[in-house]
Amino acid sequence: MTAWRKGEAHRAWLRKQADSLFDFYQAAALHPVGGFYQLGDDGKPMNALRQLHATCRMVHCFALGQLLGREGAARFVDHGMDYLWKAHRDTAHGGYVWSLNNDGIVDGSKQGYGHAFVLLGASSAKIVGHPDADRLLADVSEVLTTRFWDEQAGAQREEFARDWSEISTYRGQNSNMHLVEALIAAHEATDEGVYLQRAERIAALIIGKHAADLRWRVAEHFDEKWNVDFDYQGNDVFRPAGTTPGHSLEWARLLLQLWELGGRRQDWMKLAAAKLFKTSIAIGWDQDKGGFYYALDWQNRPRLRQKLWWPMTEAIGAAHFLAEHDEDPFFEEWYQRLWNFCDAHFIDHAQGGWHVALGDDLKPAVGFEAGKPDLYHALQACLIPLYPATGSLTSAIRSGI
Repeated sequence: MTAWRKGEAHRAWLRKQADSLFDFYQAAALHPVGGFYQLGDDGKPMNALRQLHATCRMVHCFALGQLLGREGAARFVDHGMDYLWKAHRDTAHGGYVWSLNNDGIVDGSKQGYGHAFVLLGASSAKIVGHPDADRLLADVSEVLTTRFWDEQAGAQREEFARDWSEISTYRGQNSNMHLVEALIAAHEATDEGVYLQRAERIAALIIGKHAADLRWRVAEHFDEKWNVDFDYQGNDVFRPAGTTPGHSLEWARLLLQLWELGGRRQDWMKLAAAKLFKTSIAIGWDQDKGGFYYALDWQNRPRLRQKLWWPMTEAIGAAHFLAEHDEDPFFEEWYQRLWNFCDAHFIDHAQGGWHVALGDDLKPAVGFEAGKPDLYHALQACLIPLYPATGSLTSAIRSGI
């Protein structure tokens, strides 16, 4: 029988969901001064703060839209690229500042997480042939190499002040995971091997070394020597204490992308992807009500009980990739289960977009993140299953397969 995820009815539904997400964000997100608004639950502009990762994600998403032939998408790519170069780029000190509003810089720090997304945005812009993509790609690649990359460790450093003085000796998994995503995209956009080599080194450190030693749980926080900091207490949005099942799910897909792009020479990546996925289901899924707990403690107990939208979307992408490369029916079954849960609880059928978080009652939770800040996660969940489970989504769409 044809797998459910390959049936034409489901694929048509995915396309419809992707179109509705584009409609939701395209209607009001473009800020006339530059950059993009964060949208409220009703799809209306909520505030004028522009964070670096959010600007880059919009460039990436509308580059996908441009590849798909969506009317007006190229304007969003132009708008975001212009704001990255003229506003986020720090002409005084180099690099890219974290956040701005209409009055100028709000947070001038240089974050590895944000710079990873600049690389992703630049790579996606290059694939659609944007005239400014090469200069942005060259600039951020130089900054990542000279300021963030730690050749000895095989991973990137985390954060600096605006003038590049050191803020902390903290090392983070999350920024490095997203750098892997961006390095894959950059490799596909340029065919330069150094991007792929760095992505493989990060994966070997974070997953091949640490996650494997922790029974396939992904450690989030490290000291400057890349020892796991089990006691770290950070920001619950970007750096929650303990483990985050959603990141294990994201890594499962990224490992399979690396395995494919590397000529399938590193079989440990395929095996690790399945183990990460199954471990996240076993310890992170609410077996009673459904949904992934946002964060667990090191005894695998829920620490942050909210069910966020993005772990669901990452699980969908990972389930698709695993089902394509593994005959175990577990992955196809979970692919169906995940989408059914999202349709019932996360997709906002009344107002558009996706709810950011659910409480224990599976009702939209208030107070974790305001509004609907993100097109990137949900859009990719809709589009990834429509294309071969090989490299990045941008490259797959460009190939026209």
